[in-house]
Amino acid sequence: MKLSGVLGILFFLCGFTDAALGQQAAQSYSARGVVQAVAPSRHKVTIHHQAIPGYMMEMTMDFPVKDTNDLTGISPGDEVTFILVVDGEKDWVENFHRIGHLALPTKDPTTQLTAQVPELKKGDALPNDEIVTEAGRRVRFSHFHGMAVAFTFFFTRCPLPDFCPRMNKNLSETRQLLLSSPGAVTNWELLSISFDPDFDTPTTLANYALAYRGTNAAHWLFAFAPALTLSDLAPRLDLMVMRQGGNISHNLRTVVLDPQGRIYRLFDGNQWTPRELADAILEAARLSEPRSSNPISISPSQLNP
Repeated sequence: MKLSGVLGILFFLCGFTDAALGQQAAQSYSARGVVQAVAPSRHKVTIHHQAIPGYMMEMTMDFPVKDTNDLTGISPGDEVTFILVVDGEKDWVENFHRIGHLALPTKDPTTQLTAQVPELKKGDALPNDEIVTEAGRRVRFSHFHGMAVAFTFFFTRCPLPDFCPRMNKNLSETRQLLLSSPGAVTNWELLSISFDPDFDTPTTLANYALAYRGTNAAHWLFAFAPALTLSDLAPRLDLMVMRQGGNISHNLRTVVLDPQGRIYRLFDGNQWTPRELADAILEAARLSEPRSSNPISISPSQLNP
């Protein structure tokens, strides 16, 4: 696991709210928790926090830090109070105060979903695993051969706008760039894949998708990865997904496949731009002539619940 992946771990257990779409004005929340890790850059800190009234339940999460001076004297194991700020499509923590220190428990490696297997690199074929679309259809990645495919992982209960919602917002902007490019290739598809199949049913995914793509589902599917698919793909893509009690922890990975189903580009974290992703998709799509269209249909009832 890369250091960036470890520091990018996110823990969420929260209902989907308008805040996840960045539709609220700036809000500040008082919080208390125990620091689990501090990034070398000090721009991120992982905290197991108590429930934040009015916003999220108790969980462990990786928070951005706007002013690194806020972490002066703060180290793993410190019990702290702090302020969580959610402002539009951004969030960060600030105003740390150390109130004690606790010994951190040793993590149980059996809770980790991934295993130690060789990671895929550019040119490697993606395993032909199965996903379940928002229409309830089971398909394999081979269905998309002939098209460049970009997919990212998320789950709908993600509460902070800078993480899972940002991934889907970036896909939305990427799709607009591709659809508006004059004379651009058309053999491409976007996939948003949930790793929370118990909650993210096809109906839940179809409803959630409306916030990002409206009723136009062209070139963008929402789906979930069954447990067997996730256990196979996660270690190969350096995707970390762990379940600890009712919480889910994960890092962020976005993948571009060429029309032969091979890895063309891998994006870590959430710092890539829609323009970068669109360019990678266009480059990959041009590696093959467009095939005959074989879209995955979505019923009108799912687009208009």
